Amino acid sequence: MLYYLFRFLEDYNIPGAHLWSYISFRSLLALILSLLISAWFGGRFIRWMKRRNIFETERDPSIDPFGVEKKGVPTMGGIIIIVSLLIPVLLLGRMRNIYLILMVATTVWLGFLGFMDDYIKVFRKNKEGLKGKYKIVGQVSIGFIVGLTLYLSPDVVMRENIGMESKNKTEVVQHEQLAHKSLQTTIPFTKHHNLSYSDLMSFVGEHKVAAGWIFFVLMTILVVTAVSNGANLNDGMDGMCAGNSAIIGIVLGILAYVSSHIGYASYFDIMYIPHTEELVVFLCAFVGALIGFLWYNAYPAQIFMGDTGSLTIGGIIGVCAVIIHKELLLPILCGIFFVESLSVIIQTQWFKFQKHKGRRVRVFRATPIHDNFRRLDSQLDPTSHYIIRNWPHRPFHESKITIRFWIISIILAAMTIITLKIR
Repeated sequence: MLYYLFRFLEDYNIPGAHLWSYISFRSLLALILSLLISAWFGGRFIRWMKRRNIFETERDPSIDPFGVEKKGVPTMGGIIIIVSLLIPVLLLGRMRNIYLILMVATTVWLGFLGFMDDYIKVFRKNKEGLKGKYKIVGQVSIGFIVGLTLYLSPDVVMRENIGMESKNKTEVVQHEQLAHKSLQTTIPFTKHHNLSYSDLMSFVGEHKVAAGWIFFVLMTILVVTAVSNGANLNDGMDGMCAGNSAIIGIVLGILAYVSSHIGYASYFDIMYIPHTEELVVFLCAFVGALIGFLWYNAYPAQIFMGDTGSLTIGGIIGVCAVIIHKELLLPILCGIFFVESLSVIIQTQWFKFQKHKGRRVRVFRATPIHDNFRRLDSQLDPTSHYIIRNWPHRPFHESKITIRFWIISIILAAMTIITLKIR
């Protein structure tokens, strides 16, 4: 809203009004504003929840080797993140932008889905929360809507990188003159970083473009669902998910900016996607909201984000990556989320397979994988055999595990950016 107000005032030569045309100004302002709102609103929200005795279901202290009992800690902290994110975006963003509309829709949709899960856990006293099938339906639905919108909207176009020329001994990639709809996506470690989904569907002949768009929509559904669930699994320790997601958000902001700038897109040999600069405003607000939330969520947590936050965070990351056509970089960038999900899949499937044979065999001490690092031998099931029983040799404190996961996320973030120059 303020964007349109000051652009209107610029027509009357009001001093300072031109600043609102700069994406860097609005992005940094969104970062600061979201951080302040998160820090200010967070304290009041926590006190409001405590006055009404709205607490997380008591967590079992036996799962922690240091016997930390997390009792009387409010949940639904994702509301803090969502409010702190949406207010700066609505004030500073260019809301006619299709990409910004999709990001806001994703935030509201998955925020509501996560809220329903937390509501059932807290008010209905049902630890299981919302049934898994309903979560999947909600995640698949928003993935389908985003994918279909990107296919149908005439505003979603790009200029593909098609050639290379040398300028002052520097190789600069040329882009097509006219923007158009494209199924190109960035793939690491290849010559021109390009992969077209239509090429994958070439076996259907003349219908390969239509088949490519169907594959793209299915890929969008897969990415949104997988990353959303990965973030949800990563939310198991104080500050874990918020810190990792803030690091991922910074990288996505960088990728969105270079994708929206034809000069940088040429330098990094990636497709130029007009108007994705508004995603930088959104992602700066996203990072600011997460950092502000860490003020209260860092160990020892004064509030948990709950599924209201974790499902929303994962969905935001997934949709943003699809919009800027960097979804194939997510296994590197979101490596922590990927490993968390993979550990759960391995643990459950292997246990079911062995149980069918009459044996109780587990791979890890506990999953998601971050729980493996704080589980004592005395806390293991004596009736089960553990394949990886002696790793690690001793349990770690929750805060140490969290910070080490942050460090790994920083390394993965750097590797993601480096892939743009490795070809």
